[in-house]
Amino acid sequence: MSFIKITEQPSLHDGLDRQSVHELLEGINEEDCKVALAVHQCIPQIERLVTAIVERMQRGGRLFYMGAGTSGRLGVLDASEIPPTFGMPPGRVIGLIAGGDRALRHPVENAEDNPMRGWEELQEHGINTDDTVVGIAASGTTPYVVHALHEARAHGILTASICSNPDAPISREADIPIEMIVGPEFVTGSSRMKSGTGQKMILNMISTATMIRLGRVKGNRMVNMQLSNRKLVDRGTRMLVDELGLPYEEAQALLLRHGSVRKVLDAARTDRPLTSSPETRNHNY
Repeated sequence: MSFIKITEQPSLHDGLDRQSVHELLEGINEEDCKVALAVHQCIPQIERLVTAIVERMQRGGRLFYMGAGTSGRLGVLDASEIPPTFGMPPGRVIGLIAGGDRALRHPVENAEDNPMRGWEELQEHGINTDDTVVGIAASGTTPYVVHALHEARAHGILTASICSNPDAPISREADIPIEMIVGPEFVTGSSRMKSGTGQKMILNMISTATMIRLGRVKGNRMVNMQLSNRKLVDRGTRMLVDELGLPYEEAQALLLRHGSVRKVLDAARTDRPLTSSPETRNHNY
């Protein structure tokens, strides 16, 4: 079977350099409207993946994202947001990008074409069979990602892939292939557009659903979030006001004493004294 890269097919829109700004924006939006529908078609595969990740993370396993260029940056972005959003320890969700941290801002020549480097990086992190590796590549052909998945799967590690082409090489190396077919890009071959948008949506679904199933959310609230700024302290305080019926100032003092909404709620549930020190009562937020 021949492999055709839909991501490289000509755009359905032509003469872009002759269009008005309004026409360009209408065209981009028209194409973007197709992304959510394409992602929806992938829900059964995403569900299988999240279920498997949760089982492994409950045993202490980790989630690795791997990609190059836009795909790699999106994986690193999603991984970096897990500790502040859900209070997970750093290192439970890890994003790897071809070319390393420099590639987050600058292209690193030929980094994605090195088929050995991805697996080497996984080994440097002590990859094991409780971990999960998700390869992200719009084209589905990135050597850095494809070979890493091949080696991970050969070593009994769960593998998944996210791409925008059917029957892609990356899909053949994945236990759970996710093929999000969004069609040709508005600018021919520019997979930072629809493919990138769809990848971000799927990564949001994977990590958010996983964290909820791991108990990092109560109701619909981020009770384990890090209190890294005034806005988040205020948000956490209001959660406690709603949950425990406390005055705002007392709720804030308890939050600052315990360090998270979850810890305050756990203390309340176990009937530990919910007291705050003078230091936290006078904290200037």
